[in-house]
Amino acid sequence: MAAMVGLFWVTPDAVYVGSPPNAIGICVRLTSYGLEAADPDTPLSWSWAELRSAVVEDVPGHHPVGRAANLLGAMFSAAIGGEFAGEGPPEMRLRLETDEGTREVTVHAAAAGGYLTEEVRLSQDLLDRFVAGTADPRAVEEWGREHAAEGTPEPRVRETLLRTWAQP
Repeated sequence: MAAMVGLFWVTPDAVYVGSPPNAIGICVRLTSYGLEAADPDTPLSWSWAELRSAVVEDVPGHHPVGRAANLLGAMFSAAIGGEFAGEGPPEMRLRLETDEGTREVTVHAAAAGGYLTEEVRLSQDLLDRFVAGTADPRAVEEWGREHAAEGTPEPRVRETLLRTWAQP
């Protein structure tokens, strides 16, 4: 079982930006070391120290009508790499800036019904703090080991978690 908190998919074993790995393994995983972009053609990784910024772009906004059905469909699609209602899960871009330049990585959204605006803002703040070294991804990993099996929490709980994880 897993939980979605903001832009993060949290399992007992891993934390992802967007959806978990699809059938061919494409995903972006957060670790205490940095970011790992798993792609069968070009797996890449960056330490937090190498990154100047990590920004998620093209995040689909929340659409209340059909959200539950879309969420389940997107999660199912992401998990098996298939299609939901004729489309794959919505794509987002993760723009990573380093001293070497900019790299964009495709990230699949786990929430086909879109993400809540405040959760997107708090998720981006958390990513900024990981890059700056003022927050530790191990807090999210630890929460996942202890609570991901319980499923996705309510919106207010998710916002509180994102704020807590962003604390130094």
